[in-house]
Amino acid sequence: MKKIIIHADGGSRGNPGPSALGVVIGAKQYSESIGIGTNNEAEYQAVIFALKKAKALFGKKIVKSAEVEIKSDSELLIKQLNGEYKILEPKIQPLFLKVWNLKIDFGQVKFIAIPREKNKQADKLVNQALDQNLTRPLGLI
Repeated sequence: MKKIIIHADGGSRGNPGPSALGVVIGAKQYSESIGIGTNNEAEYQAVIFALKKAKALFGKKIVKSAEVEIKSDSELLIKQLNGEYKILEPKIQPLFLKVWNLKIDFGQVKFIAIPREKNKQADKLVNQALDQNLTRPLGLI
């Protein structure tokens, strides 16, 4: 069984404010500005992006039998995705459902909480996307 390890992070400046995600899948790195939102929304968007990207990179057949570990430093995200915390925020509920529906295409998905210092590269990608977005004129965001 193939094991795919993904580091995901999301962040917002202002909460809500300009938001971005950072995802590391093996040697591949992705960052993207995702508009205005909260930190928690950005964390979920990072996991959604990661699952979609993993499926595109490896193909449906491989991910169907793969063991995927999504590692994040967001305790709230991980505990919600593992069913330990309820989802009370209405804006998070549809994002949770997207993750839930995406993971159906995978053999096994584990959501693992890690310390922030173990997620430095994904965090760096988030900040790069936020910094690039902030250098554009305000009307283009």
